[in-house]
Amino acid sequence: MYTVHEVAKLAHTTVKTLHHYHKIGLLIPEQTTEAGYRLYGNKGVERLQQILFYKELDFPLKEIKKLLDGEIDRETTLIQQKNLLEQKIDRFKGLIKTINTSIKSVKEGVELDMESMFKGFETEEEWQEALKDQKEHLKKEYDFDLSNQPINVESMNDSAREAQSFNEDMIWFLQEGFSVNDPKVLERVKKHLLFLEKIGHPSTPQDFLNQTELFIVDDFHRNMLEEWQVGYTYFLNKVAANYLENTK
Repeated sequence: MYTVHEVAKLAHTTVKTLHHYHKIGLLIPEQTTEAGYRLYGNKGVERLQQILFYKELDFPLKEIKKLLDGEIDRETTLIQQKNLLEQKIDRFKGLIKTINTSIKSVKEGVELDMESMFKGFETEEEWQEALKDQKEHLKKEYDFDLSNQPINVESMNDSAREAQSFNEDMIWFLQEGFSVNDPKVLERVKKHLLFLEKIGHPSTPQDFLNQTELFIVDDFHRNMLEEWQVGYTYFLNKVAANYLENTK
């Protein structure tokens, strides 16, 4: 049997964390001595390993408890967690690549002009030219053809203004150190999705999360966002995940 201090040291966590897990019923000591000392056996240590794995993958503690309180095949669970961790590693590798690109841009004196990126245009031809690179990228990478899609100039300009406003607000939240779960951040996302719903674009919390997942793995969009603000792609993805969790 292991004391709470031994388990904390073994798992590289804190006694306070273990006490909290006990309090919420996530990790119950197998024994408590007459003196009040908590004791954990091998099963408790194995369960803590599962908890910490899921926590590293940003699962909320309530969700982890639901997962672990069901019937669990330890080998299958470990394989699933390994796959999730590998996906997370791939995302971080992509983010590091983007950061390196951004550092290179800074060294070369490349300036970000977000306003010109979303300034809007007067004719359909101007919009077609502005979207040319993105359309070519979507066709090449995903065989998704937007070349025949009609363009409503007024609607596109409205969308551009909202996109500029939304990204400026979210980047400000990031720069000012707001939590991804801050009510002001989530309220801004809600406002943005309501706008998208109004103009007929996919706008559910899951749609938004899916979009941010694409931004992370897709070089074209990730590089564009990271040129505006290093770390913005990942921040936006975490905001989307928290927004979805808060709407359940």
